[in-house]
Amino acid sequence: MNFFTKTILLLFLCFSTAVKANFILLPMDDVSQKNHLKAYGITYWCLDKNYKASWLLNYRGGSFLLPDAPEIRKECQIRGVSFEILSISEANQILDEISSPSVNMETVVLEKAPKIAVYTPKGKQPWDDAVTMVLTYAEIPFTPIYDEEVLSDQLILYDWLHLHHEDFTGQYGKFFGAYRNAPWYIEQKKDAEALAAKLGFAKVSQEKLAVAKKIRDFVIGGGFMFAMCSATDSFDIALAAEGVDICEPMFDGDNSDANYQSKIDYSKSFAFKDFILERRPEKYEFSDIDMTEKRRIPMEKDYFTLMDFSAKWDVIPSMLCQNHTQLVKGFMGQTTAFDRSLIKSSVLVLGENQLNEEGRYIHGQKGKGFFTFFGGHDPEDYQHRVGDEPTVLDLHPNSPGFRLILNNVLFPAARKKPQKT
Repeated sequence: MNFFTKTILLLFLCFSTAVKANFILLPMDDVSQKNHLKAYGITYWCLDKNYKASWLLNYRGGSFLLPDAPEIRKECQIRGVSFEILSISEANQILDEISSPSVNMETVVLEKAPKIAVYTPKGKQPWDDAVTMVLTYAEIPFTPIYDEEVLSDQLILYDWLHLHHEDFTGQYGKFFGAYRNAPWYIEQKKDAEALAAKLGFAKVSQEKLAVAKKIRDFVIGGGFMFAMCSATDSFDIALAAEGVDICEPMFDGDNSDANYQSKIDYSKSFAFKDFILERRPEKYEFSDIDMTEKRRIPMEKDYFTLMDFSAKWDVIPSMLCQNHTQLVKGFMGQTTAFDRSLIKSSVLVLGENQLNEEGRYIHGQKGKGFFTFFGGHDPEDYQHRVGDEPTVLDLHPNSPGFRLILNNVLFPAARKKPQKT
């Protein structure tokens, strides 16, 4: 990166506040940053205020370079985010270091705050979903939407969509075996059937398929979609089972199609291939995609490793893997991890447990858009169960697992490929 290019970049960062000699660095290494999660919120806040920002990939854990302004300093102090003041000379030295061909680093300009939607049922509490919880904690604004909004084509209003732990197959989360007599299960089933009828569908499975197809089209058209836990495999299963009844009578009132496994079209799914569906209604599992029952890993040894990509050439996976550690604590969910043998070759594995042959964190492109699937329910609640107390993120401000979620939130802000020098 030559002097002219560096100067243009620094002027670009300061454009909206007049040229200043100072810059703010939000360090994201494991020593300097008091609150990694809220640092993402500060960066989003700056973009939302029409400041520009740069994401310094692999520099001190994926730090952020911001223009200096009194209100940015104040916001960092209010939210408890560590920051450093840099002169233009110091900023140039950092950019020089990053641009060297001998280091695995890159500078990515973040251009605008993405508009965020969270697909979630009405009345869900923030702690029911890790993404909703961390967005709230980081003070990143989002809009809750559900089936009515999706089916009325409101997804075009948003850049980034998260799928709450939804069951897109119409089997009510496969909770039948353990909770079919629980009042909450009966009520949720009743509400889902009423909503499907209101929207003109005979079955919940048909209505959820229509929603999944709208989300598919959102991604193909250029949207960014992120999903966790059961929203990952149930979404793919719903798409692959289009036109096939895979629901048993207790779910939709009639028999499933005979030999439905042979009718699954894997070409319609985003990430997974060759999976075998779980027919038993009492079994808390959708298919053999999930590794929950196949894995034999004690909690104290349950970790996964983030892959190491070239920041200069593989910018997208590098952004998604930014962290202050490459070793991330594992955590369980209805869909804990993905069988490596069932992940399509076109999909990148960003995080894996190699010994267990499982992908934990995967990413791919569909049409003009992108999707990321993250296994597990809550990165700081190892085995979350129905009715468990919510995670208090004030106790986990430096969570590597939650950082991966927020990497995806900022990903759409980097609209243009950074210039090579």
